[in-house]
This record gives sequence, C-alpha cells and structure tokens, in this order.
Amino acid sequence: MRSGARARVGAAAVTAALLPALLVACGGGSDKSSPAGSATDTFPQASEPANLNPANFTTQIDNPYFPLPVGAHWHIRVTDQEGTVQNEVITVTGKTKKMGDGVTARVVHDVVSEGGRPVEITDDWYAQDGDGNVWYFGEDTTEISGSGQRDTSGSFEAGVNGADAGIAMLAHPTPGQTYREEYYAGHAEDRSRVLGLDQQAQVPFGHFRDVVLTEDYSPVEPNVLELKFYAPGIGQVLAQTVSGGSEREALLGYTK
Repeated sequence: MRSGARARVGAAAVTAALLPALLVACGGGSDKSSPAGSATDTFPQASEPANLNPANFTTQIDNPYFPLPVGAHWHIRVTDQEGTVQNEVITVTGKTKKMGDGVTARVVHDVVSEGGRPVEITDDWYAQDGDGNVWYFGEDTTEISGSGQRDTSGSFEAGVNGADAGIAMLAHPTPGQTYREEYYAGHAEDRSRVLGLDQQAQVPFGHFRDVVLTEDYSPVEPNVLELKFYAPGIGQVLAQTVSGGSEREALLGYTK
C-alpha cells in the first residue's frame, strides 16, 4: 500500500470505452485544493511545504479508503508484460516512528519477493490528520540484487534533507482534486489526481464497488502514468501502469 510511483498496494474494471472518457473529463483538474477545515488548510502541490502540526496527527489510521489497522496484511501479485511475477506482503506493524518533521507515524512493513527471494524490503511511514486525511512521510527501503548487493538510495524521511510529507489518501476525495504524495527533490515527487468515485474493480480477492480511482504521475518520470483503485474498508486493491510500463498489481488476499 505504498505511496508513489513504486507503490504496490491492474486489467482495470473500468471498460476500455469508459477509461478515455474519465481521463479527458477529470484529467484537467485544478492544481490547488483548499478544503475548509483541513488541519493544514491546503494540500501541498509540488515542492510547497506541508507545514504540519504534529499535534494534529494520530497513528490510528481509519480512513475508509486507506485503513491501516495494526496487524492487517495485504497479499499482492505484481506482473508485467515481460512475464515477471512478484509477490508482495504488506503488514501494518505495532511500531511507530517520530519523523524529522516531528510527526509520529505508523510503520508499515512491505516485502517484495521474486522466485521466493526478497528483492525489496521497506518500512513505510503513515499518519492521519484530524480531518481523516492520510499522510505519507517516506520510507526506509532496501533493494536487493541477485548477487545480494543492497541499495538504500530510495530512502527518505519527511523533515530530513529537504524531504517533506504528502497525501496518501484524502478524507473526502472529489474528482479533479490534486495533491502530491511525497517530496524529495529529484527522487520522490509523485503526484496524484482524483479521477472518479463510485467505480468498480475486479481482482482475485473479489469484485468491488464504490471504488475511488486516481491517476499517479511524476516530473521525475514524465512518461509514466499509473491508475490506482481504492476500495472502502480495504484500501488499494488494484493498480495498472498505463504509460511508461506495464506493471499490474492485484490484490490476492487481505486479513485484519
């Protein structure tokens, strides 16, 4: 359930005829969102500082489209057109971590395996503000090569070395809303736009209605576009890269 371009948690259930219409109708949303009563008054765009108040946050994350109850597990299958198959297991731990910006975040453990061998191990950090928006505060990630070499260059933490937090899921998503998911200049600049509500998604774990559909993109990888589907009570059930790749992420199982 990681945020950003490498997030994993799609044949999308939106039909081929409907999908282009959604992209045209919702793709031109405003670059600013200023919801009344937000704990931050505005959702950050691009490099804008989040200016978060740690007192407004909790590690008890119950946003219906991005719930992170302690002990929950997601099992995801990741595939692409080249035939690569990866398995991913995401677990909400009982651990918390105080971030560089002062917010205490929930630690979510993510292991991606290929052929039974771990290829990426990550701790992601999330917290929820007083309005129910879920924020993403970065990751401690290690990529493991076939020879066993480890690469931690993708790691970043909000409040450290210019990195900042972003939105993982809005409390009240509305088509056209935009927000950044993360910010670490030149490394992690993923952004998201809400395309629609009340969508459907079909994955091995089941068929879902009332799904939120977003598109993710980044100036760091301008040719990459990913669609994500979030089901109430579970979170992200489906993701499909539709430009700049072919990765499909489908939910196989979920337990609380």
